[in-house]
Amino acid sequence: MKKKLQLSGGVVALALAFGGISAAQADVKIGFMATLSGPAAALGQDQYDGFMLAVDQLGGKLGDTKTEIVKEDDQLKPDLGVQNARKLVEKEHVDIITGITFSNVLMAIAKPVAEAGTFLISSNAGPAPLAGKQCNDNFFFTSWQNDNQAEVVGAYANQKGYKNVYLMAPNYQSGKDQLAGFKRLFKGKVVGEVYTQINQPDYSAEIAQLQAAAPDAVYVFYPGGMGVNFIKQFHQAGMLGKQPLLSASTVDGTTLPALKDTALGVISGTFWGPDFDNPVSKKFVADFEKKYGRIPSQYAAQAYDSALLIDSALRKTGGKADDKDAFRKALKAADFKSVRGNFKFGNNHFPIQDMYAFEVAKDDKGRVSLKTIAKPLPNHQDAYHAECALK
Repeated sequence: MKKKLQLSGGVVALALAFGGISAAQADVKIGFMATLSGPAAALGQDQYDGFMLAVDQLGGKLGDTKTEIVKEDDQLKPDLGVQNARKLVEKEHVDIITGITFSNVLMAIAKPVAEAGTFLISSNAGPAPLAGKQCNDNFFFTSWQNDNQAEVVGAYANQKGYKNVYLMAPNYQSGKDQLAGFKRLFKGKVVGEVYTQINQPDYSAEIAQLQAAAPDAVYVFYPGGMGVNFIKQFHQAGMLGKQPLLSASTVDGTTLPALKDTALGVISGTFWGPDFDNPVSKKFVADFEKKYGRIPSQYAAQAYDSALLIDSALRKTGGKADDKDAFRKALKAADFKSVRGNFKFGNNHFPIQDMYAFEVAKDDKGRVSLKTIAKPLPNHQDAYHAECALK
């Protein structure tokens, strides 16, 4: 029988009740940092819940070894993220930092984490610099390079024959990466490119501007509460259903419970959807729904995979992460079964994977979810890997 002990400082000690294992005895220590408060809290919470689901399934251990997890909230503040990262490295002496929801936070903590030689496994943020010239031998990603989600939507827009598209995203690293990705593969004309403030609540002025531009379609990247606000206001402007709306990280398991039928017909692009028909994904979705009472988002799926990756690497090293060369080699092997099917890393430690298009639709239970409709980019690798010196 497993139990969780809530300790001070955001520590979750995972133990077997009959073993009496204390946090001080843990062989592996993991710092889990994500955005867990504010308008984007649902993203970080899904990451945490997906990660902890895998840990729970593995009997409270990763790599069959005693594991301690220290949980931190960066509040989507890069400076707080740096404070948390330094605390995890210097005070908690973690072997691994994982989670990381937003790319501006990841870019802020990258230097201190790299200088400490600590392993970082991002289960969401995938900024372009860390895929290219600033890649690091100890940094791994179980999600996607930011551009990838937009690239697959750009490829889908080509398939649909759209000639001109209007683009919108928040003004930070991932927003810039997303629009760069769309433009990289879209063959038509971009008739507008607008960057809004991060966590901006009102998009009425921008929506009026895009209406005036009269594009064939609109592409947006608005994660979390930003996505809920944008979709609702797009609907209120009478455009949803009349104007094709393409997106990434805007309609998913974190936003659809609030949007419901309002979002029907919106297109999204990413690497995984809850309707995937492989054994690992089906078990993950069923167990997540049973434990948390909601359909998992890609954030949960990515974090679930990150736990499985860590587990697979620790099994190869006999439950140890202190031999960095051995642990790094074990991570690179990625010897686990992923929710997306097969999993492999490129030279820069970002996944090489199939990228799909989805439509918001009713599932077989009548719930609003994502339905897989196309696979425009099979076996896709990010555009920056050639700039990375890693082999």
